[in-house]
Amino acid sequence: MTKRALTPASLRPPFGNYSHGLAVPEGARLLVTSGQLGIRPDDTIPQDVSAQAELCFEAIGAILAEGGMDFSDIIRISAFVTKREHFAPYMAVRDRYVGDPLPVSTLIIVSGFTRPEFEVEVEVTAARLPD
Repeated sequence: MTKRALTPASLRPPFGNYSHGLAVPEGARLLVTSGQLGIRPDDTIPQDVSAQAELCFEAIGAILAEGGMDFSDIIRISAFVTKREHFAPYMAVRDRYVGDPLPVSTLIIVSGFTRPEFEVEVEVTAARLPD
């Protein structure tokens, strides 16, 4: 599938590894995830935000695979962290999973999640042309 990054010359370049916009070809199949939290199948939750982010992206990878897609199909990432200090560790993990063209991305600082142990939540939208 040919996705096209949209970065108009009239805009300031993105602050990080993301595209201002992304055009997806007509007829692409979409996959949307719920927000994924940093929790293991045995219900344990790492205290470290990087470890939680890893679990979020591993869960997203499993959902993408179940839908016949992979990380290269991601077109949008929305992430939520509980502290401004979590920005850098979250981004270091996220950047290992994103490809080219870079997806559009939003990161929001929130006051918390359903359980106080959670520090990060990530949801994505992916698109792929039919095989």
